[in-house]
Amino acid sequence: MCGRFALTLPWSDLAALYRLGDRSTQRNLAPRYNIAPTQGVAAVRIAPDTGERELTDLCWGLVPSWAKDVGIGARMINARAESVADKPAFRQALARRRCLIPADGFYEWPKRGAGPKRPYLIAMKDGSPFAFAGLWERWHRPPDGEPVETCTIVTTTANDLLRPIHDRMPVILAAEDHHAWLNAAGHPADAVLGLLKPFAADEMATRPVGTYVNDVAHDDPRCFEPDEVRDGDLFVP
Repeated sequence: MCGRFALTLPWSDLAALYRLGDRSTQRNLAPRYNIAPTQGVAAVRIAPDTGERELTDLCWGLVPSWAKDVGIGARMINARAESVADKPAFRQALARRRCLIPADGFYEWPKRGAGPKRPYLIAMKDGSPFAFAGLWERWHRPPDGEPVETCTIVTTTANDLLRPIHDRMPVILAAEDHHAWLNAAGHPADAVLGLLKPFAADEMATRPVGTYVNDVAHDDPRCFEPDEVRDGDLFVP
């Protein structure tokens, strides 16, 4: 499961990190601390018209090209790695329209106890950014055919670090695998399925944060503030 994440890097850092093409339009990206489903997300893909890497805006919640209504996207925020190659909603996107979704942290909520769920922020130990394995689609809104581009994040089983918190985690792709994931023309779906695995637990860290982040209207640095560890709370340093 991946239902919230953060991306605070400026455009210049993203351009260098993901080797965006020269024709990729520079933008002033505001830091995001609490990105939620159905909102816009920044994604790296191979531009259909230039063949270069570009940073584009996609709506989080994939709408298949054959869908009758855009509302289906709210139920398509994640695609399970175990079935992504077979599900009609994701099969064509896996074969032709793969993307990277940059992040520098994501949140999970343990499924236990009463009262407000207590979130955890998961990130790299060294604070470096990373990229989720994503898929994107283009849907045409009737009756005028206006294009709507959407995406989903692929998930897999949790690694040892996350398992006490949640049984699923987003697929995080190592930098050396970005090229294969993005270049669908040279790397067919069956050649990249092996990349859809849990990321190394020893490179990641997690900490409890306050319930401030539970509200999707909150999108500021307070979302990252650590919370006190109370008796019974899970915490993996």
